[in-house]
Amino acid sequence: MERIPPALVWRKSSQSAQQDNCVEAAGLPGGGRAVRDSKDPNGPMLRFTSCEWQAFIGGVKNGAFDDLVR
Repeated sequence: MERIPPALVWRKSSQSAQQDNCVEAAGLPGGGRAVRDSKDPNGPMLRFTSCEWQAFIGGVKNGAFDDLVR
């Protein structure tokens, strides 16, 4: 994990209802994405390439992670 570059624009889901216990994502140059914990905005982040992010989004849409929901 890496420290957060200050120029990124972070977004969280509209479903979060302004809570602080959320995951936030930001676009990276080249189409990748960065992901961080909203409770620790100056903490580490994960980076994903554009292909990795699209595979993740596709998996979410296709139910690949449905078994992880409580």
